[in-house]
Amino acid sequence: MAIKRITYFIFCIALLILSNACRKDFDFAPSTGNLEFSKDTVYLDTIFANIGSSTYNLKVYNRSDDDISIPTVKLNRGENSGFRLNVDGVAGKSFNNVEIQAKDSLFIFIETTFNTDNPNNDPFFNNEILYTDKIEFDTGSNYQDVELVTLVKDAVFIFPERDDATGIIETLTFDVNGEQFETEIQGRELMPDELTFTNEKPYVIYGYAAVPNGETLTVNAGARIHFHADSGLIVSENATLNVNGALSTDPDLLENEVIFESDRLEPNFENVPGQWGTIWLFENSINNTINYATIKNGTVGLLVDANPDAVNDKLTITNSQLYNFGNYGILAINTSITAENLVVNNSGQSSVALTFGGKYNFTHSTIANYWNNSFRQFPALLINNFLETEDAVTITNLTEANFNNCIIYGNDNPEFILDEIEDDSVIFNFKFTNSLLRFSDNLNEFTGDNYNFENTVNYENNIFNQEPDFKNTSLNKLIIGDNSNANGIGASSFASQVPNDILGVNRTSAPDAGAYQHTVFE
Repeated sequence: MAIKRITYFIFCIALLILSNACRKDFDFAPSTGNLEFSKDTVYLDTIFANIGSSTYNLKVYNRSDDDISIPTVKLNRGENSGFRLNVDGVAGKSFNNVEIQAKDSLFIFIETTFNTDNPNNDPFFNNEILYTDKIEFDTGSNYQDVELVTLVKDAVFIFPERDDATGIIETLTFDVNGEQFETEIQGRELMPDELTFTNEKPYVIYGYAAVPNGETLTVNAGARIHFHADSGLIVSENATLNVNGALSTDPDLLENEVIFESDRLEPNFENVPGQWGTIWLFENSINNTINYATIKNGTVGLLVDANPDAVNDKLTITNSQLYNFGNYGILAINTSITAENLVVNNSGQSSVALTFGGKYNFTHSTIANYWNNSFRQFPALLINNFLETEDAVTITNLTEANFNNCIIYGNDNPEFILDEIEDDSVIFNFKFTNSLLRFSDNLNEFTGDNYNFENTVNYENNIFNQEPDFKNTSLNKLIIGDNSNANGIGASSFASQVPNDILGVNRTSAPDAGAYQHTVFE
């Protein structure tokens, strides 16, 4: 009998639950204008014109004891609105009889695109517009609304053509040594009137924009260049990139620097690596210069290819910062680079990789790697003299790799590796002078002459494994403090070549190692 009663009890409970779950006869009364909202204004982050925003949400609460139906939920601008809604899983701009049960809520998801072709949109002022709309709930005495606000920036858009019939996107063809090579890289060459980037409007690049053979792309101080996903910049054979940034009066605003970054302007994307591709200096591009630039949040910041014996170094980069890269800040392949007041940090592999030999001179530079997004295989600075393919390993000369008055540090150890394949027919020349270096070899894995720190041919007046006292490595603020062991260790001879630090502070009297003279942190 007891078992029967228990079985009957379980059956009744299950029936009651099932009947409630299948209930279709809720009695929904009209709303009375007493809705509550998770926010009274939804602020969508800054976007570019013609580019969609992220998705934002608004929660609508029915605090009453009655099931209610909202007669209308709609955008004030109607079908002409650049905002889009999704109400309880249904997309649109206007909705009727939206139901919310007692003591329950619903989500409204919001996106926007400001289409410059829409004649109903207001014009830009100083290349910006505060674009607004509102979500309206009900009418008359029960009317309620929630404001929608986003800042829209006008921009110069550079993108490849798409064939309307086939949907095929234009790809790049390059002239290499007089021969045409077709690629699968989506993009196009810059037109003659696009070869000067100014600070008047931001530039948004889709695909790869290529500087044509024999042309020069000049980027003026204060210019902002934004790359879409899988996009970047290519400097072709006999072409040149000249980035002419200038010292900013406020280092936090960077108003005079040139900035290369993603086209995602939302704060959540501010320091996300891998959002775009790379700036690629092709073999036989010439006389490339970068001064006062910030390059961030890509896959490889600068890919510098070939020409180790160029009359003028393939790349001269000064007073610049590179950070937040999925793979490398600088990936150099048998090339020539001069770097002064350079700061590189936070890369998934190496911040600076000097591969397959070449010729390099880094003075008063800070090469750091405090990557913490995943396991990191390589050190902050990687140097080798070979190129390995499926078929062979090719060795070439490392003519020189000099690091003078530098800091090479990070959250791993060691933070530099000299990966040489020895061969009597090639040279492997390098030297670290008056620098703060992180290198510990507790397992005795690194042996040979390259790691003989007493050999003054390769190492002179360096300090090892002492705290650099960076301000905030996670925010890429690598200025050094009053307690830094890099303070005062620089050689005056190198400081005279680079008399001011990256912030314009004179360093000739008592030079510190790295790109910054030390300061007292607040």
